[in-house]
Amino acid sequence: MRSTINHLIQLQELTLVRDEQRSLRGPKADLDDLNEAIGQMADSLDPAVKAIHSRLSKKDRIFVTPMHAGKCSMCGMGLAISQVQAVKQCKVIVACPSCARILYDSDGPTWAGTRPRSSASGTKAGIARFSAPALMIPELKAETAAGAVEELAGALKSAGFVETTEKLVEGAMTREKMLGTGVGHALAFPHVRGVEGGGLALAFGISRKGIPWSGADGGIAKFIFFSAIPTATSVFYLKLLAGLAESYTKEANRKAALEADSPETLWKALAKATRWTVK
Repeated sequence: MRSTINHLIQLQELTLVRDEQRSLRGPKADLDDLNEAIGQMADSLDPAVKAIHSRLSKKDRIFVTPMHAGKCSMCGMGLAISQVQAVKQCKVIVACPSCARILYDSDGPTWAGTRPRSSASGTKAGIARFSAPALMIPELKAETAAGAVEELAGALKSAGFVETTEKLVEGAMTREKMLGTGVGHALAFPHVRGVEGGGLALAFGISRKGIPWSGADGGIAKFIFFSAIPTATSVFYLKLLAGLAESYTKEANRKAALEADSPETLWKALAKATRWTVK
């Protein structure tokens, strides 16, 4: 059954990859290859599991979700001890008794502390709901995509978001292998999904030299947005992604980011650039 669960997780991730591409490239994006791959993966499921997938995926993009601290990560429903054990043993498909999503046991990265406040008052709006000056890196030292992700993951660790960075980097680079997250205007949006226990968080780094990145203009990314995404916010992440992409297609916003010489000035540039596009 574990291989079936892994198959469903990969199918869900590929579906979300397709949604990400639509958010970044618009409804006319060429997604034929992704659609074919999704169809083939769905068709290869055992008939009984395929029927469950078909029913759940019509209701929501998230049809399989990790169990975290004895609860469903999507709806927060607490599970009985017998259900927790059944999920851990992974001998049968276990559905959340509340939202009916398929549950699995995950050892992925978890939230380790409290998100740093963006202001003394603690009031958060716009991009401040997901990020803070402590998560800005105005000059990335990395020369590779993996190195950039590691630096940005390090900012999340330093800010108390996660205890370690290894699984963040591993998850993000596994996602990059599916389809590079680089897009036009030298933008890249690496991310890792399934970081449970907290909220969506965004780190932003600049490489003036540029870092080789699949999908980016000329294969080079200079503006790198790294997100750690709890399963429950996977669909909302698409709105954040679209807002960031819309903001940074504008040359003035990219110029302001390149001119930032400190985390504080980069934060101010990010907040200004997204004031209308990220709510």
